[in-house]
Amino acid sequence: MALKPVVVALSKSGEPVAHRIADLLDAPVHGRVERVEKADVFFANALDHIRDLFAAGTPVVGVCAAGILIRAVAPLLADKTTEPPVVSVADDGSVVVPLLGGHRGANRLAARISDALGAVSAVTTAGDVALGVALDAPPSGWRLVNPEHAKGAMAAMLNGGGATLTGDEDAPWLADLPQAETVQIVCTTHAQPMPTESLIKFAPLRAVLGVGCARNCPPAEMAALVQEVLAEADVCSEAVHSVNTITLKADEPAIIDLARDLGVPMRLFEAETLEAETPRLANPSEVVFAEVGTHGVAEAAALAQGGADAELVVAKRKTANATCALVMVPAPLVEMKGRSRGKLSIVGIGPGQATWRTPEVSRLVADAEELVGYGLYIDLLGPLAVGKERSDFPLGGEEARCRYALEQAGQGKNVALVCSGDAGIYAMGALVFELLDRGPDAMGVSDAARRVEVQCSPGVSALQGAAARAGAPLGHDFCAISLSDLLTPRDDILRRLKAAAEGDFVIAFYNPVSKTRRTLLAEGRDILLQHRPADTPVMLASSLGRPEEHIRYRRLDELQVNEVDMLTVVLVGSSNSRLAQLGEGPRMFTPRGYARKIDGDLA
Repeated sequence: MALKPVVVALSKSGEPVAHRIADLLDAPVHGRVERVEKADVFFANALDHIRDLFAAGTPVVGVCAAGILIRAVAPLLADKTTEPPVVSVADDGSVVVPLLGGHRGANRLAARISDALGAVSAVTTAGDVALGVALDAPPSGWRLVNPEHAKGAMAAMLNGGGATLTGDEDAPWLADLPQAETVQIVCTTHAQPMPTESLIKFAPLRAVLGVGCARNCPPAEMAALVQEVLAEADVCSEAVHSVNTITLKADEPAIIDLARDLGVPMRLFEAETLEAETPRLANPSEVVFAEVGTHGVAEAAALAQGGADAELVVAKRKTANATCALVMVPAPLVEMKGRSRGKLSIVGIGPGQATWRTPEVSRLVADAEELVGYGLYIDLLGPLAVGKERSDFPLGGEEARCRYALEQAGQGKNVALVCSGDAGIYAMGALVFELLDRGPDAMGVSDAARRVEVQCSPGVSALQGAAARAGAPLGHDFCAISLSDLLTPRDDILRRLKAAAEGDFVIAFYNPVSKTRRTLLAEGRDILLQHRPADTPVMLASSLGRPEEHIRYRRLDELQVNEVDMLTVVLVGSSNSRLAQLGEGPRMFTPRGYARKIDGDLA
């Protein structure tokens, strides 16, 4: 359970219990408006709010009826291996029920809450109830080698069987399993025996890898070297705790791929930290010191992660482009030293309506340590932004905003750069990559910032949102044109307007006006009137997805600048677009030509 839970209170009667749980978990309280007196966040609709938290991967502890939680998250249920814990607590604190995510922390969370409240923990997970342990949820510091066989093994033991414990590792958490030969459980760091349907294998995380490489080392070369080192030490890959290296290698594909393929974290250490390990190195190198500021990378990084009790069992091994070392520690590691590779998620949150925000964006925001963006956009995240570090930037501070986000990620933080609509459409995505592409002498970003992971996640763009409200005006060829001349020369905008008019595209106008720029929209209207009918439909969509949303339609020749602002998207139809009264009201659409195709087929 990586994320901090949220405690949801729906009534005054359950509020005291909610605050007791929040104090225990150091978690925020989200309360139903007008029914709860004190909360970190208030919400109006319980089902929508709980569903939003769940979609973002946030563990939810609801002090309310279990049925409310079930109805809220039911539409999102898909994969129990990835869904966050959901726990229901009675208003009086007498009963705690883990509803979802029992093997992802819900059972442990319920036990902790029930112990503090003196409540009954109504755990229903079969393994926990009958056996006192779930094979597919080992404690921190352990990894199940063959999770695909755990379900069958549990079923066999629940059907009156038991387990035989073998191996050379002490696993007290398995000591109370019923004894029988139904299932064999082996706890070891060794490659053998190989797991099977009747042999469940657990590996303690006692192995630590340290690696280094030349720039753009082939990933296959690194992977082969690591497998050779593990085979030499007779250590299975599932016993590896982490892949460790120097911060200068944060963006090295071979190391990134290695950590991903092993399913373990990549951890980074500064040269000064690695240099402190020099007395313990088997192969200190003056050449390496001159190059990166430490007498060793692979050995030093493994030792730095392993700590004072770490033993170097395979000293540095080399290939043409890669180095690797392996240390072992006496007990399973449950903590991480060093830092992670920084990450910048460039997220588009849609026009502002939470239901238009993609689950991937919600997850990236929930995972982020810091949110960066225009303050209004961060506010639109609602509960997802609560309790997170945030850095608000004004309109007009776009380059400073992107530069700051990259530099924060360069320090090893997980940062989300929050944009409205889609981050790659008239938003910050292009500027981030422009800064990364600039050289240090061209006002780019630091070397550390250039090594971060950058992920772009799509959002519902304003033109998509407006089109959905209208009907289907983008049913045929269309384009988008920004009328802001702050960054684009006015002559270029006019040239594009004329080309779009001649091409008879449906046009989405972004940034149609500002306080000081009022003429380009009128010029664009007049240019379009030279190429399409005066009654061409125009949609004006203001504050899409927000309570103050305002939709209206005009003829092209009646479009007035004074009813448009910076929060308005203007959709101008092509010569074929239509505005029809259909059932619930006006619908704007652009036929693609199916009627002509049908007529031709009939002829």
